Amino acid sequence: MKRCLAALAAILTCGLLTSSVCLAASTGSSAVTLAASANAVLQVLDATMTLTPNAADYANDFVEVTGASGLRVRVKSNSSTGCVLYVKCTDASPQIALADLLVKTQTAPGAGGASMSSYTAITASDQALWSTGAAQVAFLQVATDIRIQNLFAYPDAIGPGTTNYTDNLTYTVVAQ
Repeated sequence: MKRCLAALAAILTCGLLTSSVCLAASTGSSAVTLAASANAVLQVLDATMTLTPNAADYANDFVEVTGASGLRVRVKSNSSTGCVLYVKCTDASPQIALADLLVKTQTAPGAGGASMSSYTAITASDQALWSTGAAQVAFLQVATDIRIQNLFAYPDAIGPGTTNYTDNLTYTVVAQ
């Protein structure tokens, strides 16, 4: 019986020692760092746009689409100094003369930014269409108004169908 009591005492002692070790607190810390860099995102919403002149357009010698009917893109940037949206036509042989293809935007510029608010002939190099001087963390939609002038310079054979003249616009957004 003495052996049983000694064994029981040894088991209880070990149990108490083990349980106190399990309850000991231990802490530490770790630093988590986000090394954010200025970034800009562009989404083209309208991949194609067809302008079909009517009799009134031919009388005015231009056809246009404006506002929500224009070419739409979305931009956002986490740059604290904003971003710039550029547009250009880099076609090697543009079918619509660059001097006849005019662009502008009615989208208000962001804080401290600017926008191309009057029709300007498209060029083969970047032209600032819209900008902001502050972070644009949510997507903002920018619509490009398009005007094609000098309509009689683009002939069509008499017969069914139409003749298509196509230029490709390239948009770029850059964090500043």
